[in-house]
Amino acid sequence: MTAVLGGCGLTGDSDGVTLKLVAADYGDSKDNSSRKYWGELVESYEAKNPDVQVDVTVYSWNDVDRKVREMVEAGEAPDMAQIGAYSDYADKELLYRADDVLSIPVQADFVSQLAAAGQVNGVQYGLPFAASTRVLFYNKTLFDKAGVQPPKSWDDLAEAAEALEEKGVKYPYALPLGAEEAQAETMQWMLSGEGGYTDDVGTYSVDSPQNVTTFTWLRDELVGKGLTGPVAPGKLNRADAFAAFAAGDVGMLNGHPSLMKMASDKGVKYGMVTTPGIDGESKNTLGVSDWMTAFKKNGHRDEIGDFLDFVYSEENVLDFSREYDLLPVTTSASRTMSTAPEDENLKPFLDELLLSELYPVGKTSWASVSADVKKRIGQAVATGASPKEVLGQIQATAMKAGSAE
Repeated sequence: MTAVLGGCGLTGDSDGVTLKLVAADYGDSKDNSSRKYWGELVESYEAKNPDVQVDVTVYSWNDVDRKVREMVEAGEAPDMAQIGAYSDYADKELLYRADDVLSIPVQADFVSQLAAAGQVNGVQYGLPFAASTRVLFYNKTLFDKAGVQPPKSWDDLAEAAEALEEKGVKYPYALPLGAEEAQAETMQWMLSGEGGYTDDVGTYSVDSPQNVTTFTWLRDELVGKGLTGPVAPGKLNRADAFAAFAAGDVGMLNGHPSLMKMASDKGVKYGMVTTPGIDGESKNTLGVSDWMTAFKKNGHRDEIGDFLDFVYSEENVLDFSREYDLLPVTTSASRTMSTAPEDENLKPFLDELLLSELYPVGKTSWASVSADVKKRIGQAVATGASPKEVLGQIQATAMKAGSAE
């Protein structure tokens, strides 16, 4: 889907500037498409700033990153792009730094973990735009029938999965390691096993002993015992796992805020708890952020900065977050949301945000590593597979890609 917003434009008018923004669509229907959000926001901004016009083009998440890349390669970079990654553009010195465009109060208002993830070599280029975390969702009805409690540890999870399987639940634990979003489920499990994609100094450590232990456990205690459902984890995509949960066929799975509405709309009674860890609740969870970028190409630094200061006002951040069940990327909006009764259902995710770790998006190599995870990680939990060997293959890709940075 492509939608273009904006009026006749001021291009060619010496008294005005037209800013071009490419954005991703967070909606799941025409009624809540992101073009509606941007349309209202731009109308409000332009009413106060008659010399600036903002033309917004909205693409689906399937297309937006590719479209922006094609525009940049053709020498037609937009002024701003709200996309999934920023580090390649920062590496090529195509982006304004955050402090080139944002006022000091706005830049200082970003949630610290998100601001840090937007840095390359200590300089912030990626402006966090939307955030989410993961918690364990469980089907209350199925849990009651199986006579089990929400798990706190891996052992608890395995025991609950066995009880659910005995009651005929189709997916006792849904493990989506398919190509759509395998990198997320992978990192969530790595963190629950006290590992991760990188070590404490930021070096790739995909095949660390902790990660090998995690995926060996998954292979032996869940997948090998038939507790992950009829679809092999490497073939199960996140969207299909969410749809199965909303259909009442899944006992438990890791999910983000959008799953709440999906499940409620289908009448599924669900609960949410902190992701189980190796010997108790996981100390860390996965945080995910999408990014706003500001390109130097057209030289509209002051106008970009003024518009982005408006975008990141508390009111606008809250409006966006509430519309799409996402977490605010600013401290001020997070503080408001944490105490507002209307946002009570998002509080478990807000609490997790302060404990979250994000993908190593500041590394230009991350795109290659993420693609390799999507390609291979399902093999690590297959019956008879060697998790150490598969993780070692991904680590080799990471080291090769990282050496080029």
